[in-house]
Amino acid sequence: MKRREFGLMASSSLVAGTAAGSALAQTATPNPALLTTTLTPLGGERAGNADGSIPAWTGGLTTPPLPPDAPVDIQLFQDEKPLYTVDASNLAQYASVLSQGTQLLITKYGFSLKVYPTHRTAAAPQYVYDNTAANVTRATLNPAGGRLGFVGAFGGIPFPIVNTADPLVGGAQLIWNHLLAWGSYSDFTKFTPGFVVTGGNIVLTTGVSVHFVVPYYDPKGSPETFDGYYSKEHAYFKAPASSNGGEALVWTSTDVLTKPDITWTVVNGQGRVRKAPDEAYDTPNPSANGINNYDDASGFAGSPQKYDWKLLGKQELLIPYNNNGLHFVATHDLLGPAFPNPEIVRWEKHRVWVLEATLHPGERNTSARRMCYLDEDTFFISLTDMYDVNNSMVKTTAVYIRCIPSLPGSITEGYTTWNVTSGDYTYVGTSEYSPYSGDEFFGSQDPGIFSPEQMAASASF
Repeated sequence: MKRREFGLMASSSLVAGTAAGSALAQTATPNPALLTTTLTPLGGERAGNADGSIPAWTGGLTTPPLPPDAPVDIQLFQDEKPLYTVDASNLAQYASVLSQGTQLLITKYGFSLKVYPTHRTAAAPQYVYDNTAANVTRATLNPAGGRLGFVGAFGGIPFPIVNTADPLVGGAQLIWNHLLAWGSYSDFTKFTPGFVVTGGNIVLTTGVSVHFVVPYYDPKGSPETFDGYYSKEHAYFKAPASSNGGEALVWTSTDVLTKPDITWTVVNGQGRVRKAPDEAYDTPNPSANGINNYDDASGFAGSPQKYDWKLLGKQELLIPYNNNGLHFVATHDLLGPAFPNPEIVRWEKHRVWVLEATLHPGERNTSARRMCYLDEDTFFISLTDMYDVNNSMVKTTAVYIRCIPSLPGSITEGYTTWNVTSGDYTYVGTSEYSPYSGDEFFGSQDPGIFSPEQMAASASF
């Protein structure tokens, strides 16, 4: 699953601003040749870190493509043992590689994390690498503000060589890199459940089969044929019984001003398609018991226009990574009373971009500030901390990245969002949940699935 729409200050270890003298500092005219030398084809640093705990990138993890009707889910690194565990007893030792949200979960709720060897598995097809290189010189942010969109990019990471000379430009580039991160062109998942865990009780709040297509990554497309809607997602609600028969179709755009995101819905039993303009930004997700808003999905989702996005630098951080195993675990074994089972969730040390979002003048959102940590190899947000107007943390999110060697690439397995005041949390992502199958496929799909007209024609009472 590419995206799952349904459903304190930065650490002192921050590398402030990626200083202008750094080998990675870029101006407004970046050099595409860096993607074949010091940077990976998607824009991460090829080299490992000083102590070897982060290895060099050597091509990622790739295998031959599977037939389009074959499920893509596989286990990885099953025989590896954790290098160490981080909990309250040794928090001070590892605080420099922990986000503030992770530290709060440890100190307040007894959270712990098992850290495994780092594997830089990120990869992409050659056409994505080629388009990423071309985007270096053809992609431009909206001159009225990068939060409003971009033009020129297609088929690859929009801004692989991030502008570190201007933190606001670099920040806007990073949030679009996250939203347009490579994670397949066409995707179908049979069943994706969403849960709320409150008072230790697990409640299934939603379950959908999801068709997903990313026109931005159409292998037969081009900047000239791209219409600006970078992703289209059609969810068919299956569970609980009260929502069975409902549908939601979401189009998301790279052009916030002239082509805003659109959501169409079918309410079960009504047989009528309606536009739903309020299902965006900080509108509460009704299936999340007040914990998640629509823009909290997968670390951040939807239009970035409410915020000014500022690049603060890079740092080494412990983040969830290569979490293929979550897919094969029964839900009640995965979801504990206060957090997913630490024996199952895999954490690794990776370099991350540190991105701060603050409300643009005149805009509003229940999260007045967000701290986002983006994996350098994929640009997926891996962790997000959210703060209210008093600068108190109210929520924190962990995103579980999964490697699909046959794609090749990485996708989001699921994500957890905690209300750090109450301790309740939500989990959206595939797991074993009988009698449903969470099998996922990357074969081609009928374009009509993503048409509101066909959605209306097939709607029934």
